[in-house]
Amino acid sequence: MNVKKLLSIIKVSFYTFVSMNIFRKILLPFVPIYYLVTWLRNKMYDLGIKKSKSYDFSVIAVGNLSVGGTGKSPMVEYLIRLCKDKIELATLSRGYKRETKGFQLVNSHSTVSDVGDEPLQFKTKFTDVTVAVDADRRNGISKLRSHLPRPELIILDDAYQHRKVKAGFYILLTAYYDLYCNDIVLPTGNLREPRKGSNRADIIVVTKCPEDISKEERTIITKQLNLLPHQSLFFASIEYRKEVTGRIGAKTIDQFIGKSVTLVTGIANPQPLVDYYNSLGLNFDHISFPDHHNFSVEELEELKKKEHIITTEKDYMRLLSHFSEDASLWYQPIVMNFITAGDSFDNQIFDYIKNEA
Repeated sequence: MNVKKLLSIIKVSFYTFVSMNIFRKILLPFVPIYYLVTWLRNKMYDLGIKKSKSYDFSVIAVGNLSVGGTGKSPMVEYLIRLCKDKIELATLSRGYKRETKGFQLVNSHSTVSDVGDEPLQFKTKFTDVTVAVDADRRNGISKLRSHLPRPELIILDDAYQHRKVKAGFYILLTAYYDLYCNDIVLPTGNLREPRKGSNRADIIVVTKCPEDISKEERTIITKQLNLLPHQSLFFASIEYRKEVTGRIGAKTIDQFIGKSVTLVTGIANPQPLVDYYNSLGLNFDHISFPDHHNFSVEELEELKKKEHIITTEKDYMRLLSHFSEDASLWYQPIVMNFITAGDSFDNQIFDYIKNEA
């Protein structure tokens, strides 16, 4: 990419960022309205005016208060790895941006348009685990329980605000760089509901922390979040694997140094990944798209001209079927690691499952 083109992209990105921020500030008068509507909805569930359905088996809900970018998928995968050999489990997602309706089981023939990118990612990685999608979580849970093998644990992906279902255990995620306690509700802020919604959580995890986060900083964040007595707080980081994965296997990142590489991201916040590759000395162009982006024909044609593409795992799910088998298309695997007290987190999950059995 030449300097003139790079400066043009930076200029467009800057003006887009400024315009969006100005627009969101203009919408500030609507914040009290959004706050009131979501507060009233939650209060009606809290008082039993609107009914939540609870269950006599293990249901864990993973979610956030903000609109995205907290690491829900790595958390769901962590829970799958933790529990899959100990209990029959299933995951249930909405299937965001899929073209189908109703309940769908994810299988080896499913596509992103059928089930969404993240559920397909779960099934691709954990082939022996039951994965399903349904916007109606009640219906999805009922269908899963009639499915064989019958799950005794259902992990609900991105279901924190789905109050029609009362999960037995709630895990709330908040990103280190964007704590919910420092934010306000939409449309000016990024919160889907008021901060008081955090009171429903059993565990709160501050995700995407620096691996060297100090004890002093953890103490400050703990005070900011102001947990209730029944709540536990954990700190976690995202680990980028040293190898990228494609159809033909894996390659170390250093094998791409000196080559023409394009990083393609369609996630809420790609900056940590960009920073990571910069720290490795990788020379790359970065093409950023909105979260869960559906690639157009024109965009795909442009991407096919690139020599080497590295992307995120969920974007890989969207791109793979559009590229030939000999294309140099790779994804960056990530995993979530607890910085402190990971064993305590695991034990709380197992204690909950044991008590529900």
